[in-house]
Amino acid sequence: MSKKPPEFIPYSQYKKFPEDEMRERASGFYREMRRRRTVRDFSDRPVPREIIEDCIRTAGTAPNGANKQPWHFAVVSDPEVKKQIREAAEEEEREFYERRAPEEWLEALAPLGTDPNKPFLETAPYLIAIFSKSYGIKEGGEKETFYYVKESVGIATGMLVPAIHHAGLACLTHTPSPMGFLGDILDRPENERPFLLLVVGYPAEGVEVPDISKKGLEEIATFI
Repeated sequence: MSKKPPEFIPYSQYKKFPEDEMRERASGFYREMRRRRTVRDFSDRPVPREIIEDCIRTAGTAPNGANKQPWHFAVVSDPEVKKQIREAAEEEEREFYERRAPEEWLEALAPLGTDPNKPFLETAPYLIAIFSKSYGIKEGGEKETFYYVKESVGIATGMLVPAIHHAGLACLTHTPSPMGFLGDILDRPENERPFLLLVVGYPAEGVEVPDISKKGLEEIATFI
């Protein structure tokens, strides 16, 4: 059976800028993202759902393997479900801090002031549980192979975080280990695996963040 040839359309959305404007746009975006900080204390102030929807739409534009788009974003605002997630996460976190975590890891976390208590999981107006799809399911029930799943979902998540910041909100990337409880609580299918839990909302009044810095360009890049 012959394969259908690929179809292409003109890339009409591309915008060309003068080099001076390109430099300013690149520099300006860096300055904007440099303001972004992870917070662990959130306000319970409501956030309009359409803001979250547009941020997720942005994540859905991410490049991905063979355009299979192997992700799912489960958005939680129901207080009872958030409570369930907090209880399950804190159970895993207590096990981590008290038994599983090696001393070196705990020392690395010490400057961040983290502990097993996660009240933000109930306080923040939204939790976004990000799932990666290990495979797809066709209409007839046959499995569909997906490619570069972790890389694709990582890129989509990396686009979601700045979208949230750009909208004027704060977020926290939370990765309790293991995270299997998310699939159970949120009733996700077997082909989906929890990738990351994103806590989203306004930062609490007077919130403080760790006094840390990012590595400089010379430490993270090589130009050859």
